[in-house]
Amino acid sequence: MPKGPVVILTALNLEYQAVRQRLADLQVLRHERGTRFEVGTVRGTSCRVALGLTNKGNHSAAVIAERAIQEFSPVAVVFVGVAGALWDATRLGDVVMASHVYAYHGGTSEDDGLKARPRAWEAPHGISQVASHLARLDDWADPTPGREDGPQVRFGAIAAGEIVQNSRLSAEAKWIRQHYNDALAIEMEAAGVAQAGHLSGAPVAIVRGISDRADGTKKSSEDRRWQPRAAANAAAFAIRLAVELMREQEEAAMPRDGKAPSADRFDRGVSNTVHNSTVGIMAGSVTGSSVHMNAAPKASGPTDLITELNSFRDQLGRHRTEGALDEDSYREALTDLDSALRSAVERTPESSKRTVMTLKRLRGLVAECPALVATLAPMVAAAGDLA
Repeated sequence: MPKGPVVILTALNLEYQAVRQRLADLQVLRHERGTRFEVGTVRGTSCRVALGLTNKGNHSAAVIAERAIQEFSPVAVVFVGVAGALWDATRLGDVVMASHVYAYHGGTSEDDGLKARPRAWEAPHGISQVASHLARLDDWADPTPGREDGPQVRFGAIAAGEIVQNSRLSAEAKWIRQHYNDALAIEMEAAGVAQAGHLSGAPVAIVRGISDRADGTKKSSEDRRWQPRAAANAAAFAIRLAVELMREQEEAAMPRDGKAPSADRFDRGVSNTVHNSTVGIMAGSVTGSSVHMNAAPKASGPTDLITELNSFRDQLGRHRTEGALDEDSYREALTDLDSALRSAVERTPESSKRTVMTLKRLRGLVAECPALVATLAPMVAAAGDLA
């Protein structure tokens, strides 16, 4: 299981500061490519958070999210910020938690108009369940002086594009409402973060505070008044979500009986990586066979790793033939596999790091095939030992 922090990313400095003021003991961590993160703990808890600024746009958000995932191996990535509401039912100051994200700028232009070709990413089920539970508890929001009714958490689609949407009358605004009429909010970064999480196998949550109605009122006095409040509300819910996700992670890592596992216990399972199942063992020891108790098999050196990588190519082919892996994922997986092989052959510390990163990306591509993920786990570990 991941042992890293929760990564929280924002696009604007206003949003960054809304999260930062809830953290303590901050230390700067510089990525090798120059990106700076601040790592600290949520005030009053042991929950570690790595905070980063992506700047505006899906492309920038995707790059920084990918760097954060590689650097921290996080429990989850939470993107936090403000957004515009597409429907009047969502109040200013409310928080929208994405059930799924649309990249709405995909399309084809034809004689009879622009036809939508969207991409969509669903929020991980576990994160959605935690967020729904926190919304029911309704204890996450900061008290607002002079207001009895606090912000609400709403769950629904978020549309992410490449432009600032500030009209309900423009041709694009009407097109969005026609093709994505279940979207509650619109913004410019969620698709990039969702794609980075998909490719890296990291769970992603998108949390947005509603600061305007995408109706021509941006940059007005009302928008300037609501934007800090919406950012603060989104930060408050995101921090509460991060603490709960970290708590669940720690509980999952603890044995059911609360005791550390011991070497002389025989009531263990054996992971069958071919069929992703568990096999019972009655004996205290097994000889004449390769059995890995509560651990994946591990390659022992560069030669073994290269052999395993070459063997993995055959497994990819079988999964494609059986229909478990679609053609696009198969081709991208082969590209990553070839890249990992080239890096592994070089046998330098730097190339070993590249191998690890490529294999992690490959693991994200085949995340829907548990047997492939299980096979990759020891190879990632072996490449890391050589770094």
